Amino acid sequence: MALNLRRAPRRAVTPSSSFRARRNALRAALLMVAAAALVAVWLWCAPSGTRLRYLAADTLITTQHRHWAKYVIGEAALRERLAEYERRFEAMAREPLRPVVPKPAAASLGAEEAAAKPLYRVEDISGEGWAGKLLVVPDPRSIRIGVPGAVGRGEKVSRMMQRLGAVAGVNGGGFSDPNWSGNGFKPTGLVMSGGQVLYNDVPPEEKIDVVGFTDQGALIVGQYTLAELQRLGLQEAVSFRPRLIVNGKGLVDSDEDGWGLAPRTAVAQLDDGTVLFAVIDGRQTHSVGATLYDVQQLFLDRGAVVAANLDGGASTVLVTRDAEAGYEIRNQPATTAGERYLPTAFLVFPQPQLVRVSNVWEGVDMERFDPSKW
Repeated sequence: MALNLRRAPRRAVTPSSSFRARRNALRAALLMVAAAALVAVWLWCAPSGTRLRYLAADTLITTQHRHWAKYVIGEAALRERLAEYERRFEAMAREPLRPVVPKPAAASLGAEEAAAKPLYRVEDISGEGWAGKLLVVPDPRSIRIGVPGAVGRGEKVSRMMQRLGAVAGVNGGGFSDPNWSGNGFKPTGLVMSGGQVLYNDVPPEEKIDVVGFTDQGALIVGQYTLAELQRLGLQEAVSFRPRLIVNGKGLVDSDEDGWGLAPRTAVAQLDDGTVLFAVIDGRQTHSVGATLYDVQQLFLDRGAVVAANLDGGASTVLVTRDAEAGYEIRNQPATTAGERYLPTAFLVFPQPQLVRVSNVWEGVDMERFDPSKW
């Protein structure tokens, strides 16, 4: 009997489904590692990537997670970045300011026309990645600084308005805010209302950052001593910085110098005296936030000749009073609470000369006051 010595044909071996899954997972992992490596090279080596890292770091600097910025640019770079902004803000404060000589439209109107003219209007504003509101106040002399009505903690802008009879208001100056959870009662710098110094933690002979209005309605921004402010006739003021526009010239060179993306509140004045308050939302899907350069350009596009930054972040808020809607928050604050408790606010009044703002800090030992206790 003949033997068949030919080999049987081999059957094709097909990978099992589990093997294919492992192979595809490995391929995906390798692709992700390669992509991550490429992104890392871009972020740390390409100029555009470096700019993005510093924008992210600047954005973190404006939040309660400031220390996270060191993971983006390094701890040494973070210290240098903060020092750089300090130097830049100081330099921006040194340029001499020619105060506006306000010529409010109401001054040329008759009594009946002036009474019928709206004290303010609110406009929608937006830009690349941000949205907010613009509060337009034709007569700067209708603006007063409001402060809390009771010792112990700050006050919401809406409550401050109700208590004092204001028709519009935005948040004001800075305050001691431990871990971004302060009670809002301890301001930083200077607070003036009705020409009276209500609070000041800086020696009289030293210059202090000021944002405020004179008795003629001129917006004053920059660093001044108390004596200089008295000579200028300053009436309403808080402390914050930096300046954004001086004598019609923008001081922030580009977005790269714009202190990151954040909710912003800022104030500007046109050459006829009209005041603009920009209130820009941030840290939300509808508005990531704006840089200081964005705010500066917004004001320049509207003809502002002087402007300055105010407290922002979770403090940013605009409230108006309407005959039908009552007191209404017009923006979307970056906090679930809606409004923070604050020490100061810029408020608009129909009869500002009749408003009496009491000094809530008089007799309080603020050296011993704990701004973190509620």
